[in-house]
Order: sequence, then structure tokens, then C-alpha cells
Amino acid sequence: ASQPDMNRMVAIKILHPKLAGRKDLTSRFRREARAMSQLTHPNTVKVFMYGELEEDGSLYIVMEYLEGKNLNQTVRRGGPMGYDRAIPILVAVCGALQEAHDMGIVHRDLKPENIFICNQGGLKEFPKVLDFGLAKVTERQMRPGSIILTQEGMVFGTPEFMSPEQAQGQTLDARSDIYSLAVILYEAMTGKLPFMAKTPMEYIQKHVTAAPIPLDERVPELRFPPGLGEVLNKAMAKKPVDRYQTAQEFADALSAFMTSPMSSEARPHSMPVIPPPSSSPQAAFPQPSNPVNAVPTLPSARRGPSTGLLIGVAAACLVAGVILAVVVMRFVGQ
Repeated sequence: ASQPDMNRMVAIKILHPKLAGRKDLTSRFRREARAMSQLTHPNTVKVFMYGELEEDGSLYIVMEYLEGKNLNQTVRRGGPMGYDRAIPILVAVCGALQEAHDMGIVHRDLKPENIFICNQGGLKEFPKVLDFGLAKVTERQMRPGSIILTQEGMVFGTPEFMSPEQAQGQTLDARSDIYSLAVILYEAMTGKLPFMAKTPMEYIQKHVTAAPIPLDERVPELRFPPGLGEVLNKAMAKKPVDRYQTAQEFADALSAFMTSPMSSEARPHSMPVIPPPSSSPQAAFPQPSNPVNAVPTLPSARRGPSTGLLIGVAAACLVAGVILAVVVMRFVGQ
């Protein structure tokens, strides 16, 4: 949509008026808008405004318009990204999540589809974190009278990327997002998930009981720097206490592999020399290196309609009810 007064394009997300009577869906939609409107990190999609249309009571969110493709599309079309492209992207995402976590916001549905890759600020692979529709906002961040849709014993999220505690319906904190980020990084680098499974329930079981398949076993044709597997294993530890405790800690551990030397046999291209990320959530996104010349191994077509499964939630209703409106709207300022 066009916002003429601000001379910019925007994306508009609308909850269908037929679903306005669904308190669970309207609460989720409002919570997404509220959570995202608080975030200012450059690697989080910007929300300009949200509200309710006077004509029919439809809820809407006005966001920045992005051109590009999500991380899942990037890997499926181009094959494994290798560590030298994937790690800078995930380090930037860690910055966005650190800001959210510092504000008491846990995403709870991190997956490649919710990381959008666009061209911004002269960088061709600039990530933006999307879709805080399942975000958990702690009580201290909620407005009076708000409803928290998190219930112990209920499972929310996407099975391939959910943490063990999320798979078991337990209370979540920032460390659950860190687990999901590690799974995303594993798939971005290898084109494959860290577990062998065929159904959503199998993935849930693997997250709870199985160790991740080592990188060199999953993709023996690719090379990775020593120690990277250990970092991933720590981030994907079954117990939250054994993981990196913050997104910034995970980013710091990953940053070592953006500058660490490798033998010429193991390194198809030279590693970029990039300073470690700032402790500030507004740290600049590092420049990724050239793509690894790896033999493309496309990930399996795992994400059909069932992979967006929200166990215990009528996700299909929400997906069907949320549309992008291509209209011309006039707003005054932000």
C-alpha cells in the first residue's frame, strides 16, 4: 500500500472482520501489534501504527514494506548457505531478539519463514525478524486488563523449530528462542534439520529426547570450522540452564567463527574480518562474506500445510483471516 503523506510504501496486515468475534484471535493480533510496536532494532520489522477500521471493526497493523524473500525460500532456492553467510545473518537476528528479550518479549515461533532477507543499507542479506503473533509478553510489559494467551500444558509453535520445553507445554523464556535460533542456523548452513523425522510429532519427540546429528555426519560434503558443532550443541541443549543464557551470549560465541582461520582445504573462501557485535541491541549488522561454493543440497520439502502447525491453536483460522491489503491509505505522520 502507498502512504502518500510519508512518501513510502507500507504493508498492511488485516484480521478479517468475520473473525472479529474470536477473542483468542483478536487478542493474539493485538498482542502482536503491541509487541512489535515496542521494538526499534534495525533487524526487527518496523510497525508504524495499528488500530481498528471504523467501517467494519477490522483490526490492522501497518508495517514497513520489504522486498526480498524469507530464509526458508533463500535456502530452498539456493541450497545450503554455508557458515560464512549464515552466521552473520543469525548474529544480526540475535541482536533483534536481545532487544525483545530485554523488554520481556519472547518470540516463541522463530523459524526461517519468520526471518526475511532483504537488501537494506547496502547489504544484500539484511535480515528482519517477523511475526510476533505468538510472542509472550511478561506481565510487567502488559497493559492493565490485557490477556496473556500462554497456558502451561498447551503447545504453541512450529514443531521443527520448537525447544524441548516448548514441545512439552512448559513455561518459556528467552532461552527457548535461543534453541530455535540454533536449529535455524543448523538448517541454513546445511540445508537439513538436525533431526531425522517425517511428522510433526516425530520432530517434537526428537527435540525432547534426541541429540542433534553432528554437522559432519549430516552433510559430510561440507566443511565447518572446529568448535562450531559444540556451539550449536550448547545452544540446543535439552535443559535451558545448559544453553547460552542470552541471545547476546550466543551471538558472541558465533562471532568467533566469522574471523577464525581455517585450512585452505576446509575453507572455500577467506573468512571476513568483522568486529564482534556490540553489546547494544542496536549493533550494526555485519557484512556477510561471499557464498560458500558448496554442492547445493536442497532441504526436503518439509513445510507443507502441516509444518505451520500450532498444536492446541486454531492456526488455520488465523492464516485464513489475515490478509495483506493492497490499497491506498492516507495517514498523518506515524
